[in-house]
Amino acid sequence: MKKIFTIITILISLSLASIILIQISWIRNMVLLREEQIKHSVEEATNKVGEDLAARKGNYSSIGGLNRFSTPLDVLTPDMFRLPTIGQRFTAEEIKDKIQKAFNANNLKDVRFEFGISTLNYRGGIDYFEKRSDNFDAFYADTVHNFSYIAPLLAPTGTPGENLSPDEILIVVIPAVKGIVLQSLRWNIAMAVLFSVIIIAAFYLTVRTMLRQKKLGDIKNDFINNMTHEFKTPIATISLAVDAMRNEKVLQDRDKINYFNSIIKEENQRMNRQVETILKASQLERQEVDLNLKPLHAHEVIKEAAGNFTLQLEEKNGRAELLLNAQNDLVDADEIHFPNLINNLIDNAIKYSGENVPPLLRITTQSNTKNLEIIIEDNGIGMSRDTLKKIFERFYRAHTGNIHNVKGFGLGLSYVKTMVEAHGGRITVDSTLGKGSTFTIEIPLKKVSPVAGSKSTP
Repeated sequence: MKKIFTIITILISLSLASIILIQISWIRNMVLLREEQIKHSVEEATNKVGEDLAARKGNYSSIGGLNRFSTPLDVLTPDMFRLPTIGQRFTAEEIKDKIQKAFNANNLKDVRFEFGISTLNYRGGIDYFEKRSDNFDAFYADTVHNFSYIAPLLAPTGTPGENLSPDEILIVVIPAVKGIVLQSLRWNIAMAVLFSVIIIAAFYLTVRTMLRQKKLGDIKNDFINNMTHEFKTPIATISLAVDAMRNEKVLQDRDKINYFNSIIKEENQRMNRQVETILKASQLERQEVDLNLKPLHAHEVIKEAAGNFTLQLEEKNGRAELLLNAQNDLVDADEIHFPNLINNLIDNAIKYSGENVPPLLRITTQSNTKNLEIIIEDNGIGMSRDTLKKIFERFYRAHTGNIHNVKGFGLGLSYVKTMVEAHGGRITVDSTLGKGSTFTIEIPLKKVSPVAGSKSTP
């Protein structure tokens, strides 16, 4: 079973890792594809704007604002025949508006851009920017995070101004193109991440359920072993007593008959108590136990509970110290279940005392304005960290070498925790292996209703 569980876990883990890797690869490819789409759309929009602006070049009608037929020849110079540049013909706002319209037509409506228009010198390098947007210089310089595209602004071939107009370029910069890509794919990425989280959650729940089922199987086996042991002893004792009572000598001795009858009755009661314990645990699991809360003085309950174990302590040369320091010990508690939970804790402290070590039990109380604190300390065998995490679980029993050296079904501390919480309190435990354990219970004090004052008459 353990081997199969390991194989299943490994296979599920490999499947989960493969799915996540495929998801990551898909997201990466989707981002790269979207980035190329945006860049291609930017190039198309920029080229369209560039073609529209270039078509305006080569028009003789505005050469320097001169009339070539009325201007004296001795006044004309070569510069007068050069056509105005795009930067001179259009304002920055007009150029921005053209680019924005082109972006809108290419599904780039929400994409931010910066632009610049520059003339080229005779070497083909950028001379200077005649027109540019406000933040163009800063974004154009950062070529790592921003995408730039250059469109030439050349006069159409065959037009009068083909050789007279200066060469120009339009540069469009897209700031933080990666951020734009991720923003446009945010829902796709969110769905992919959500799908991965669902898969991981399903994997976690599957493994957790398998572990829980394995744990329940182990608990069931331990419970059956413990129950068999607990019932086997009284059954064997009753069987021996019945066989003894069939002896002729015993039948003639009334004292021996009474003795064996008392043994049968005692063992029968013991079995009934075990059955009641199991039934009580079943009721607690179904939450069918109703508490009958009444005002109780916790100190009286503790004294009575400690007195019930006087003989057991004396048998082991142990003792109990009661340091009942709480100024207020009045609590609303069930007169059956509250004493039972104290008895359970004292019984555990005695049962799990060290070998050849007289048990020392110390019960301390203290109170504040809201709660009564009951501290039960012992010098027993203590518990490991792993045991501390499980002691309040139903049917769990700490293994102390021989599983049956301490009798019980592993229901006592589970019952204690359930009852403490049912009373509105909480229980904590601190333990050191080989040195002992300390259980601390906090129970709300009984709320005292304020005395209603009489109304004063005017």
